[in-house]
Amino acid sequence: MAGRKETPRQKMIGMMYLVLTALLALNVSVTVLDKFAFINESLERANDETSERNSRTIDGMKSAAKDKGNRKDDLAVVADAELLRAKTTEVISRLEGFKKEFVEITGGYMEGHEGDKRFINGKTDYDKVGNYMMPIDEGGDGKGTEMKALLNGYADELKELLKKNGASEEQLKSFRKLALDADEDEYYKEDPNQRGKKWSQLSFEQSPTHAALATVSEFQASVLSFETAGLDFLVKRVGLKDITFETIRPVIMPESKYVAAGTNYKADMFIAASPPKQLMNQTIMKYNGEVAPVVDGVGKVEFRATAGNYDENGNARKQILAEITLPQGGGNDTTFTDIIEYFVVKPVLQFQSTSVQALYYNCGNTMTVECQALGTQYNPSFSVTGGDAIKGSQRGEVTVVPKQSKVILNVANAGTSIGTKEFGVRSIPAPEIKIYTSNGKEVNLKNGIDYSTPSLVLRAIPDESFAQFLPNDAKFRVADCEVTLVSGGIGRGSARFGDQINLRNMGGRKGSQIVIEIKKVQRQNFRKQVEDFKKHTRYINISLK
Repeated sequence: MAGRKETPRQKMIGMMYLVLTALLALNVSVTVLDKFAFINESLERANDETSERNSRTIDGMKSAAKDKGNRKDDLAVVADAELLRAKTTEVISRLEGFKKEFVEITGGYMEGHEGDKRFINGKTDYDKVGNYMMPIDEGGDGKGTEMKALLNGYADELKELLKKNGASEEQLKSFRKLALDADEDEYYKEDPNQRGKKWSQLSFEQSPTHAALATVSEFQASVLSFETAGLDFLVKRVGLKDITFETIRPVIMPESKYVAAGTNYKADMFIAASPPKQLMNQTIMKYNGEVAPVVDGVGKVEFRATAGNYDENGNARKQILAEITLPQGGGNDTTFTDIIEYFVVKPVLQFQSTSVQALYYNCGNTMTVECQALGTQYNPSFSVTGGDAIKGSQRGEVTVVPKQSKVILNVANAGTSIGTKEFGVRSIPAPEIKIYTSNGKEVNLKNGIDYSTPSLVLRAIPDESFAQFLPNDAKFRVADCEVTLVSGGIGRGSARFGDQINLRNMGGRKGSQIVIEIKKVQRQNFRKQVEDFKKHTRYINISLK
């Protein structure tokens, strides 16, 4: 439907017509003018052949519609094709009437040659046809305006008929106006010698009679060409709703590809059919509005399953809207739809840690979260409500750092939440402050120490269970203490130390006491950050003996 289709013979005739038209401008001899008679005769013969061919096309459409059962839609297309044939015949006939009038106003036929356009008396007349076709305001009879309306009206009616049958705007562009004034014509509007002329002037001014006859025959050829293109479009509309298939194959759709030994394999078996490859290349497949890539006629559906309202069995009912749009004759498409049901199984998360019932406050509680159902697609991300989450180097590994009395670990896979778990949070147990002599021996507080002991060492010993669970968070030290020598119930002197206490200058004697006030204990966490730890022993008394 890409515009006018011409046979090689028509193309040759058209070329000769253009050459002879150019020669007219040179005021050539009568012999050359006689060639226009040959051109006109050849054009008329070619037009008759085109008209017969178009009639046979409609006969073929009728036969095809009958073979398909004379369905309503097909008969409607055939009726439009017959309407187009009738309109074309009417226009061709009216144009033929113009040609008869050209012969009459220029002197009629030579004696003995009635009806033979090769032999006319006015073949050298350059004026009468031009005056007959010129606009009235130019002093002519204005018949060119009538012919212009006839030609352009035919093109408009044809476009409306094809548009009614589903032709696109792009397809309709081929059916341009047949009669254009110079200012509308892409070629003539830039020509200073032709600019501003009416169509009738461009086509018939200063034209000898045979050239005018050939010009009208050329317009008849254009009309028939439009009809041919229109019928080419309409003929594809017959049987439009038929779908033919090229590939047919059996398909088995199992309930599952994986079956445990001893259980039943269950599947549905049916026939799958695909249209010809050229149509499959135009087929559009969608799922939930997303376009699916098509490989060898099969649409590939892949999307991330999202969580839903799970039932008591941990299943969420979901649906897929499947759409397959097949192209059909004439530019129309047919879309087949179906709703496919599937179930999303709630992932079962397994939390593996030395302590998964409760976590320790502001500590690096490392655990591994596994999900067997996701297999190799499992690549989780984590977030914590009420704390921080630090993803580990191994798949599924996460360190949870609680900042509140209760935290919730959120687990997602590829951006989709797959589960949560709530944890209680324990406070870190206080370390036990123990005292050692310089030789590393632990001080027995009941027995006391020798008054001459030169120094002591304070050590903050973590809770055994806590240290076992979180060794990297169980690092304590005494950062500040105040040591007072008490004798006779009266403080004799004080000094500040860290975890190393120098007793040499305290002046202790037998019967005196050393009172140690723990001012500050610090903890180094798993990030190697040091923080003050306020939960600890405050005072320690040691007797000197």
